[in-house]
Amino acid sequence: MKNQIDIDAIKINFDESGLWVLNIAIAIIMFGVALGITIDDFKHLFKNPKIVFVGVLSQFILLPAFTFLAILMIEPHPSFALGMMMIAACPGGNVSNFFSKMAGGNAALSVSLTAFATLICIVMTPFNLQFWGSLYEPTNKILKTVSLNPYDLFKLVSLILGIPLILGMIIKHYHSEMAGKIEKVLKPLSMLVFIALIFIAFSQNLDVFVNHIHHVLFLVIFHNIFAFFLGFYTAKAFKLNKQDRKTIAMETGIQNGGLGLLLIFGFFEGLGGMALLAAFWGIWDVFSGMALATYWGSKAKNKLVKIINL
Repeated sequence: MKNQIDIDAIKINFDESGLWVLNIAIAIIMFGVALGITIDDFKHLFKNPKIVFVGVLSQFILLPAFTFLAILMIEPHPSFALGMMMIAACPGGNVSNFFSKMAGGNAALSVSLTAFATLICIVMTPFNLQFWGSLYEPTNKILKTVSLNPYDLFKLVSLILGIPLILGMIIKHYHSEMAGKIEKVLKPLSMLVFIALIFIAFSQNLDVFVNHIHHVLFLVIFHNIFAFFLGFYTAKAFKLNKQDRKTIAMETGIQNGGLGLLLIFGFFEGLGGMALLAAFWGIWDVFSGMALATYWGSKAKNKLVKIINL
């Protein structure tokens, strides 16, 4: 019982102003992504509904379901379990677009899937968290104590992701040249700001991570690697090509930890175990995504060199 109290009493040093900055950074990143999206991207997706189906199945159905099964087997601390459910319920992180391109995946598909996932996560994120969280008694108890309001959750996700997405697409549609100029500056800049925010938060909480990281180290690494495998082999099972498999793997493995952290502070008062897990996920999946993208990218480059030399 003492261990449970200690874990839930962990305080991540992230004040209200820090949350606002993170909030704005996520919205700006989404806006930057949206500046490169057109209605034709969605039309292209729906001309190949199999890809849409596989992307949604992997990210919003299989990942939360298998996360739930993993929790039943591992039986982690309840707030860690709910943190895993929160991460699995979030849409893909926007940095997945950069990693897909770097890995030699289908960058256009990645951007389109991110946009589509962002739209449906407005409904699916609250649903998955509530549904799977209520099925597991220890996490259900936490959900009851915080009185999670799905409408408030829906409203916050809409404001942070939905509105910037729609606004960016409108500018792209009516002012394409201006959108291109803004995107060139905004997209890399906002990504750097977001990564800097994560590392600043990490440095401010160095003592928290040093003292408690061992609690979530295995859970985050296992969960993340599993998500990459799930995305890749789900796409392979549906006979998608190698480029699309890499993209689905990135979309499933790179979850929006920043959004998860925001929701944890907004609705769970920064519950220690949840916040620790989401904060470490935000750092770890940037590292793991970079490593996997570099590996896949170098393999694709070597293959291309061999073909040229033949």
